[in-house]
Amino acid sequence: MANKAQQTRAAIRFRGRSFLATVLAPELPLDEWLAELDKLAGRSQGYFASRPVILDVTGLAITKRDFTDLIETLFKREIKVMGVEGADPSWLGFGMPPSVSGGKQTEILHKPSAEPPKQQGFVERTIPSLLIEQPVRSGQSIIFPQGDVTVLGSVASGAEIIAGNSVHIYGTLRGRAIAGSTGNAAARIFCQKFEAELIAIDGLYQTADEIDPSFRGRAVQAWLANDKMNMAALA
Repeated sequence: MANKAQQTRAAIRFRGRSFLATVLAPELPLDEWLAELDKLAGRSQGYFASRPVILDVTGLAITKRDFTDLIETLFKREIKVMGVEGADPSWLGFGMPPSVSGGKQTEILHKPSAEPPKQQGFVERTIPSLLIEQPVRSGQSIIFPQGDVTVLGSVASGAEIIAGNSVHIYGTLRGRAIAGSTGNAAARIFCQKFEAELIAIDGLYQTADEIDPSFRGRAVQAWLANDKMNMAALA
């Protein structure tokens, strides 16, 4: 009977899926870094809600106790760490996030500056795109890592657009726009009326209170140059 059951048992099926994760790279002293993290969470409510997070502690001079306390502290802030990069293998075990590798490190800088780079002629290219014809409501998350996302309406506060390439919004951007999410520093963000909670390109971000208020309510574009976030009004 046992052999017959083994013969008729269905085979185990494995499926692969890809998920976008936010990478947090703490800096010393940890208390100050956590304070800055709290400011970001306060300025952009719900940013870490249900969002996969990778904790990168590569080269960070901390002890096993420091590491354990950090994981616990993040958990209390409702930041769920799904994997750890750069940790001593002896720190990881039952009840701790698993070790991961291969992530891209990105430095976070602020303060917009410089003019948009001049385009020399036209370059023909084909990029996959996703068209959203309805407004994006609060609490919704549109994720398209394959290419551009274009929204014909507005993006409400508490909503977010995440694109592997550029983000185009023909209405008002009140929520979050994240471009270049798969490591594309050439991605841009365009919107007809800028009221954003947060914008990010290739991991570099700015929140509402860090952005020049003269851009609010205007048609703008954002891009990266020399590892800095830049913005300019659109004519």
